[in-house]
Amino acid sequence: MALRELKVCLLGDTGVGKTSIVWRFVEDSFDPNINPTIGASFMTKTVQYQNELHKFLIWDTAGQERFRALAPMYYRGSAAAVIVYDITKEDSFQTLKNWVKELRQHGPPNIVVAIAGNKCDLSDAREVSEKDAKDYAESIHAIFVETSAKNAININEVFTEISKRIPVVDAAGGSSAKSIKLGRQVSESRKTCC
Repeated sequence: MALRELKVCLLGDTGVGKTSIVWRFVEDSFDPNINPTIGASFMTKTVQYQNELHKFLIWDTAGQERFRALAPMYYRGSAAAVIVYDITKEDSFQTLKNWVKELRQHGPPNIVVAIAGNKCDLSDAREVSEKDAKDYAESIHAIFVETSAKNAININEVFTEISKRIPVVDAAGGSSAKSIKLGRQVSESRKTCC
C-alpha cells in the first residue's frame, strides 16, 4: 500500500481551537486548559484512505498576531490548509476571510482549503450562522465542516474530506487527476453539527 505524506497547516485566530482539533485527531483527547501555541507545533497521524496510507504532517500555527509573519513558512508546500474559526466569535470568522485572501496570494496554487467552524457544542452562544459560513465556503470552493474538539464531533471528517480532494497518484507516480486550484474545487455538503 502506497504511503503519501500530506503537509497540512492549521490557521486561525488564537483561542479558536486549532490545537484542540489536532490533539483530538491525533491523540483522541481533549484538554480544556491547553496553553496557546507559540510559533507552531507539529504532529503526525497516518490513516488509510482507499488504497493509500495518508500520513498527515500537521503544522498547528500560533494564532497570536505577533506570530502571523511566520505562517507562510508553514503553509508553503502544504497539500491542505484547515482554517479554523470559533462559531461563538464573529471576529474569528472575519479573520478567516483574511487567511483565505493570503493563501490565494501567497499559498500553493493547488492547496486544498477546509473551513472548520469549531466549538459547535456551544451553539447557544453562536455568533456565526452555519448557513453564512457554509455559503462562504461554497463561494470559495472549500470544504466546510462544523466541529467540536471537546465532544469529538466531525474532527476525523475534516481530514477524510481533505483526503478525498487530494489527487490520486497513478502507478507511474504521476497525478491521475488535474491539480486542484483554490477556487475551482467542487463543493459538497457536509454533516451538520449538534
